[in-house]
Amino acid sequence: MLQVLHDAAHFRPGPGPWREIGKEDLLRLLPFWDEQSCQRISASLRDKGVIGIESPPLDQSDRLRFSLDAASSAPPQKTSTPAATAKITGGKTLMAERWRPDAELLRQLALHGIGAAFAEAQVEEFVLYWSDRGDPAYSWNAKFRSHVIRRWREQEAAAAVPDDLPRRIPADWRPDADAIEILDRAGVSRQFVEDSIPEFVLYWSERGETARTWNSRFVTHVKRQWTRYSSTVAIEGEPRRLHADWQPSGDVFDILHMANIDAAYARSLLPEFIMFWTDSGEAHSSWNSKFLQHIKYQWARRGSSPQPGESGHGNRQGSGGTGSTRARSLVEDLTDRSWAD
Repeated sequence: MLQVLHDAAHFRPGPGPWREIGKEDLLRLLPFWDEQSCQRISASLRDKGVIGIESPPLDQSDRLRFSLDAASSAPPQKTSTPAATAKITGGKTLMAERWRPDAELLRQLALHGIGAAFAEAQVEEFVLYWSDRGDPAYSWNAKFRSHVIRRWREQEAAAAVPDDLPRRIPADWRPDADAIEILDRAGVSRQFVEDSIPEFVLYWSERGETARTWNSRFVTHVKRQWTRYSSTVAIEGEPRRLHADWQPSGDVFDILHMANIDAAYARSLLPEFIMFWTDSGEAHSSWNSKFLQHIKYQWARRGSSPQPGESGHGNRQGSGGTGSTRARSLVEDLTDRSWAD
């Protein structure tokens, strides 16, 4: 566009700095732009101090009245300092010590969604930078406008950076309310969800992997276990006493495998489980369910995977000592019904 305006000024000489070109001629010489684009670009050249424009916008006029001598046509820049402090060099002025953006510039920035408070906060840095450089400019308003828009976009880009970067699962991690609500709507028992949290945290803590979606992983994990659990041990018939030769079904070990619980560890707890319940004489409709929940509870309390030579419950008794790492007795563990509430 600037080249076209130079050609128009050359072939249409006249007195004074002002020249005119008809809107139809301008659009014919710039066929790749429409009227709105020509108006926008000419206004941009004016704001940058490259040209002067004295005519109304193109959608309100049939011609563009312009001047290539922007300094002679542009109104003097208003500053709070005397004119003597702004040294003029070829139409350019140096940055005034107390320069401020005018009201029209703030209005233009507001059209970009940039508030006056943000623009005002950039003034001190802008003035200090250009004062130190000592470079003159045709339009400090235009420079400031570009500076503020750039700073605004940098702020938006920084705000768009996600803060949920991949991280290891914390030892005290819990699913958020949305995850709990999803599992509630899926019909998963709230106590089943609570029982699943320690084993989930333990498994991923030991693996040391990072993720940004622990909640969605937990929901998938619990749904998968609940489906298998419901179809396997939900109904086992009438309540009955536990027999001394009772064995958990293979599906129980499948569920434990899905929960990343060692089958050998589960089998190590079976003898004392059978002994306790055969002695108690109580009847239950689902011994598989009771055994499964008992194993999951004990596994979560251990805090680490079974080590060769350790008993299933972490007891350390023998010729070398009589201490125990258990905080509760076997009877308390086996009779704990909090998971079934």
